[in-house]
Amino acid sequence: MRKRTMPKYKCVIAYDGTDFAGYQVQPEKRTIQSEFEAVLAQMHKGTIIKVTASGRTDSGVHAKGQVLHFESPLTFPTENWIKAFSALLPTDIIALEVDIVPDDFHARFHTTGKEYRYIVARSKLRDPFKRNYAYHYPYPLNVEAMREAISYLIGTHDFTSFCSAKTEVVDKVRTIKEMDFEESDDFLVFRFVGEGFLYNMVRILVGTLLDVGSGKMSPHDMSGILDKKDRSFAGKTAPAQGLYLWKVFYK
Repeated sequence: MRKRTMPKYKCVIAYDGTDFAGYQVQPEKRTIQSEFEAVLAQMHKGTIIKVTASGRTDSGVHAKGQVLHFESPLTFPTENWIKAFSALLPTDIIALEVDIVPDDFHARFHTTGKEYRYIVARSKLRDPFKRNYAYHYPYPLNVEAMREAISYLIGTHDFTSFCSAKTEVVDKVRTIKEMDFEESDDFLVFRFVGEGFLYNMVRILVGTLLDVGSGKMSPHDMSGILDKKDRSFAGKTAPAQGLYLWKVFYK
C-alpha cells in the first residue's frame, strides 16, 4: 500500500443533468467532472486535482447521490468544504456531504450497489416545467401487467438484451435486488436497486415495461427476451431526462 501524502475526501453531490454532456470530461463540452475539477483548481490556486466518481451518467441524466473521491492538501473542516463548494460550483451542481475517508477508499471500485429511479409523467398534457425531469407518456397503462413483468426480471440474469449494443463490456450478468414502481398523482416512479447496471440498462428496462403496460408485449415475454440475449428484442430506450442516479452503496 502506498504511503498517504495528503487526505482523501469522499464527496456526495447532486446535479441537474439537463445542460451537461454527461459526467465524464469531454473536449469542448460542459460536463460535471470538468466543472467540479475547475472549482477544485480554483480552490488550490491552479493546481489540478482529479476526481473519481462511482460511475458515469449520460447527457441529460440527473443525480441525487453521485459519489466522488479526491485527494487534497487542504485540511479545513468538512463543513468548510461544503461552504466553499456552495459558493463556487454552478447552480446545477451541489455538494451535499464531504468526509475524510481511508487512503484505500475508491468511489468506483468499492461500491456494493446502486439505486436508480426513473420518473414517468402520465398527464394528458405535457408540462413544460417537467420536460427536463420526467418522460412524458400520456398513454393508458396496465400497471398490473407491468408488475408481473417485473417478477421475471428481478434476480441474477444475463441482461444482454437490456444493454446498449455500443457497450464494450463482455460479462453482462447482473443482479437486480429490488425493482418496483409507485403511482403518485400523474407520475410513475420506477426504482431499481442492484449490484451494478449495464450501459442504458435501466432506460431499456423502463422502455420495455412501458411496452408491456401499453399491450405491445406480454409479461411472459420477459423470459424469452432474456434468453435471446439480443438488444433488438427488448423495448426502446426511454429518454435520459427521466433517469436519476439516486444513491450509491458502500460497505
